[in-house]
Amino acid sequence: MKKLESFVDVLVTHPTWQRTSKEDDLIGWVFRDPYDPPVTPLCGHGSIACDGCVPPPKGHVLSDCKTVRDIYDISAKSLNMSTEKTIFSVPVLFDSKTKTIVNNESSEILRMFNDSFASLEKEKTIDLYPSSLRQEIDDVNEWVYHNINNGVYKAGFAKSQDAYNTASAALNKHLLKVETILSKQRYICNSSTITEADVRLFMTLVRYDEVYVVYFKCNTTPISTLPNTLNYCRELYQIPEIQKSIHMDHIKNHYFTSHAALNAYAIVPIGPDVIKDLSKPHDRAKRFPVSK
Repeated sequence: MKKLESFVDVLVTHPTWQRTSKEDDLIGWVFRDPYDPPVTPLCGHGSIACDGCVPPPKGHVLSDCKTVRDIYDISAKSLNMSTEKTIFSVPVLFDSKTKTIVNNESSEILRMFNDSFASLEKEKTIDLYPSSLRQEIDDVNEWVYHNINNGVYKAGFAKSQDAYNTASAALNKHLLKVETILSKQRYICNSSTITEADVRLFMTLVRYDEVYVVYFKCNTTPISTLPNTLNYCRELYQIPEIQKSIHMDHIKNHYFTSHAALNAYAIVPIGPDVIKDLSKPHDRAKRFPVSK
């Protein structure tokens, strides 16, 4: 959407966590070539293909990296820092000139692509954080993050019934809030333009019925039961730049094969086919036409 492809290389790890070093038991993200043989999850069950993986190419500053952890090690060495207490998370925005990690927080990287990289745009693109909507975007991001983006994890990794019930109730309440808002306007903050708040919300919604309903027991309010939210997801998914960033096989394979405590045999459910559903026509533009 920001047309930064010529400035930002995109690398894609294998979806299934593996051991990242022979020196310790840490597990995490590893690079594989798409033509490599399938990877066996650490639980010892299953076999996950390497389709869609994009490792650092030959000659790239990161070409020797076999894991995301290796990228953190390179950055730490450049900054003369230790990685002793580091969580080797993704996404990572890495500066190939300084050989340092610029950021590893998705919401901040999204904002940086919109604002800090604006001078690199060869043509004017969509502003995902327009000045006229910033307060509303920030407000929406706040409750969406705590109750939906992070809410699914609070429910999925709850260690008591009370904790699960509390997280599930907050999640369901705010999904219904989203449904109400989208019954009155085209996007989560307004009816005229997509903002970063839509991108952040969508990335949880697109995973919801395929993963969170089953894996995290968030089964009270599937997106398929929310007509306005479902059609909203269809519109966003059908934006070409968003669509090509969604790899549902990778999404499902990561969740269902990387947490042995939640899925000891790494069995990946067959359905539902959310991508097929999101490819259907939607009515958002007809219901909420943009005034000229």
